[in-house]
Amino acid sequence: MIAKDAVVPVLVAEWAAIDELLGSLRPDQWAMPTALPGWSVQDNVSHMIGTECALSGQEPPPYEFDVRELPHVRNDIGAANELWVRGLRSQSPARMLARFREITATRGEVLAAMTQEEFDAPSWTPAGEGTFGRFMRIRLFDCWMHEQDIREATGIPGNDDGACAELALAEVSGALGYLVGKKAGAPDGAGVTIELTGPVHATRHVAVDGRAAVVEALPAPPTVTMRLSSNLFARLAGGRVPVADRLDEIAFEGDTELGRRVARALPFTI
Repeated sequence: MIAKDAVVPVLVAEWAAIDELLGSLRPDQWAMPTALPGWSVQDNVSHMIGTECALSGQEPPPYEFDVRELPHVRNDIGAANELWVRGLRSQSPARMLARFREITATRGEVLAAMTQEEFDAPSWTPAGEGTFGRFMRIRLFDCWMHEQDIREATGIPGNDDGACAELALAEVSGALGYLVGKKAGAPDGAGVTIELTGPVHATRHVAVDGRAAVVEALPAPPTVTMRLSSNLFARLAGGRVPVADRLDEIAFEGDTELGRRVARALPFTI
């Protein structure tokens, strides 16, 4: 079970952080390119607005172009996102900020009124079938990642520690079993430890015993230990930076070859 009271206040706080950031931007900064191919700062905001609008039952603005022809659109979710991005490009930064405030206020009220039982209900999520609570934790991860995209593009660092960052990174940690076992091909009996050295400090262990899984502690010394900043971990997992360009920022202890395979397997967002 994912506790509603552990997710909703953090998601609302994340929206507040984005609101404050967007309110500080000059109009020209909304047009700055970000790490996501083809997306400006405003496009990131359009995506966040669009997802919350879709969850409220709203349709994207009409856009007469097959977005699937765009090279960065690789699946149905990407196509749905792009419709909102393209459909809102004519909006001014002031109107975009107003729309962001309107839809997040509405969504915050809806989430606050939900019961834990509704939060536990089965739901589609971008990661497959799950619960509505898992979907909202993914929403927190998604919004925090896009906030960091905007901060990186505009040179305004911040909100990379504390509750929002910690819960966003917890969503990444949940995928480590798949990333280490399936994508990196860690052998049976292997143990991988990933130490995040800050601003968020955390240690994650993955044991391969038939299948790979995140565990509280390894039964033996790790096959490899990887140490990297939580910011780099997030950017790699989100596919925002090429792994090959940042390998020298990861410290490996033990089986370096396995560690490098794990690093190359970290990008997992769709």
